[in-house]
Amino acid sequence: MSGAANSSAYGVHEVNFDGLVGPTHNYSGLAVGNVASMSHGGLVSNPKEGALQGLLKMKSLMEAGYAQGVLPPQQRPDIGALRDLGFSGSNHDVLTRAAADAPQLLRAVCSASSMWTANAGTVTPSIDAPDRRVHFTPANLQSSFHRFLEPQTTGRVLQAIFHSEQHFAHHPVLPATPAFSDEGAANHTRLCGEYGEPGVHLFVYGRQAFGDVRSGEREPKRYPARQTLEASQAIARQHGLSEAQTVFAQQHPDAIDAGVFHNDVIAVGNGPVLLYHEMAFLDEEGTLDELRRKMTTPLIPVRVPIEAVSLEDAVASYLFNSQLLSNPDGTMTLVVPSECQEREAVWRTVQDYLLAGNNPISDVVVKDVKQSMRNGGGPACLRLRVALSEAERAALTGRVLLTNDLYEDLTAWVNRHYRDRLATQDLADPKLAEESLTALDELTQLLKIGSVYPFQLG
Repeated sequence: MSGAANSSAYGVHEVNFDGLVGPTHNYSGLAVGNVASMSHGGLVSNPKEGALQGLLKMKSLMEAGYAQGVLPPQQRPDIGALRDLGFSGSNHDVLTRAAADAPQLLRAVCSASSMWTANAGTVTPSIDAPDRRVHFTPANLQSSFHRFLEPQTTGRVLQAIFHSEQHFAHHPVLPATPAFSDEGAANHTRLCGEYGEPGVHLFVYGRQAFGDVRSGEREPKRYPARQTLEASQAIARQHGLSEAQTVFAQQHPDAIDAGVFHNDVIAVGNGPVLLYHEMAFLDEEGTLDELRRKMTTPLIPVRVPIEAVSLEDAVASYLFNSQLLSNPDGTMTLVVPSECQEREAVWRTVQDYLLAGNNPISDVVVKDVKQSMRNGGGPACLRLRVALSEAERAALTGRVLLTNDLYEDLTAWVNRHYRDRLATQDLADPKLAEESLTALDELTQLLKIGSVYPFQLG
């Protein structure tokens, strides 16, 4: 991996804010359409290992010169959500009754899915915004109950860290209805030259909710399409993006039915490079043509044909759910999960096609994030990309940019508070809830972000 920062000549750096794996990380198989999540449901998880794997990935990228940030997990179990659904009494009573009467709800309110911060929201850098501020919209995640519980805390976390009104703008979550189903940056890619140059925003959606369906559009039949065109358009309006700055493309419904629940499972972009599978977009040529027309820097498409990597292999390996990072010499590094090595066709494509091809990808780095992968999230799921100028970076609140000292403190924190074994039946243990709240209260002090959790706000 190139020992260099992913910066631009314009003083803008892309910071990857990774989500910390939470203390209640478990395998409940909650995500319909996420093949890995569904197939690993019921297994025993290792929250400590998951958190340490994520931190080690962050540290290795930091040491290679890439700007790396940290986002805290959600408050779990979300006992308040269970109370809203009619469970009453002490926390012990609520957990016990939920475990007996509605175990599926208990599993949902214990989910550690916020580790996948690609779903935290959508971000527009200041260079693209009319008011020259960085814009944030938390994703409503309304397509699944366990993730629908996240946006309010996510919004508080983002506002706590990106607090300066001079530099940052925060927008309300879209209405939590099927028409405005929004899954955040997992369905959004910004393509540009340097990070500090104006970019074009590629919004990928699975279905259209209102009006006449566009010519040629169709919906998946097996799994739900999680992102709507209307949600993507609303976020573009919130952020002040013009028609010349945006491209709205439909995800291929056959890919969704194969388990590609988000676009970042089938495509990844960085700078002018769009690495994508042949089945990523319903109108592949139309999408590329529009990007070429609107980008000021020539688009560099890197297309992987289905003959090289099947949809099944793409979903199983998460090749496209990799981080694509820029190096100062114009090359790029691809950070892939170790599962890519386990699929012969995928690893052959990486070696013989991506690295040997006529594209900027010069290096591939393999990372072990198996605890996350078994729940359906790879390296790209674990991070929210935020392009920041030096002034914007200096305006961040808290201790959230990774350093060696912060890494050591977070590692020690995990070792103090996390379990190394968690089965779904353990979720009803009131001691787990106490352990989690104690850990999170300490974490907010460690990160210096103030009170962001419901239990801290009363």
